[in-house]
Amino acid sequence: MKFKVSAELGYEIKAPSTLVINIHALRTAHQNVIEETLSTPSYIKTEQLTDVNGENRFMRLEVPEPCTISIKYDALVDNYYEVRNHKDVAEIPVAKFAPSVLPYLNPSRYCQSDKLYRLASNTFGKIGSSFEQVFAITDWIHKNVEYLSGFTNSETSAYDTVTQQAGVCRDFAHLGIALCRALTIPARYFTGYAYQLQPPDFHACFEAYLGGDWVLFDATRLIPLNGLVKIATSRDAADASIASMFGDVTPTITKASCQYADETPFKPIYYTRSIFDGVTYF
Repeated sequence: MKFKVSAELGYEIKAPSTLVINIHALRTAHQNVIEETLSTPSYIKTEQLTDVNGENRFMRLEVPEPCTISIKYDALVDNYYEVRNHKDVAEIPVAKFAPSVLPYLNPSRYCQSDKLYRLASNTFGKIGSSFEQVFAITDWIHKNVEYLSGFTNSETSAYDTVTQQAGVCRDFAHLGIALCRALTIPARYFTGYAYQLQPPDFHACFEAYLGGDWVLFDATRLIPLNGLVKIATSRDAADASIASMFGDVTPTITKASCQYADETPFKPIYYTRSIFDGVTYF
């Protein structure tokens, strides 16, 4: 299914600065960028980069003097989603994980899985399969954490969210990741464009590594699982920020949009309590 995505970022630069921007749709085996355009001021040096794993796409801007800048991105993206039954998927032991998966078992800056081990073990440890555990984690977060815009900040961690019981999509994702890792289930942060999100914005959720696949989960339940266009995956938000600013920089505009652009009717996919089917990585 096809989506048209766009982003606009604006900044007031008060001194020579560098910005690292992360708004490009990823090119993966299940996400094809059909076309895209990027607009930046011509007098600013711009460099396209990828992370060490060769997947996440970044743009580095060097701004030599004070000014006001605008960055605009537009893309047409074709996504493939696969619905699979995870009831009978074989569990993969840690000893068989690929090296690229292993870092997603460890605690990270915003996902202190080591501090949440007792909570995860006591609440979800006796549940049958790993998929059912992650589903239960997602369901528990949705019921026990209030979605409250503006309540948290860039320093809020998964441990804080358990205590405060409120947050935004970023916090819901960090808590899901931390609880998964505490149960020895690899999990990673996901940021992207979101169809039907109101108000329109970038969105965060998480993926868990189950049966050899990265499976998507969203504890906020604000949008359909198949309404996402992936921008980046990482250990947590520290590695996948939409914008990292180095210098005297003040954000002035942050806009994101995701519109359905396929000829076939959109059929939303959600998890239900009675059916343990999963949407695989894309």
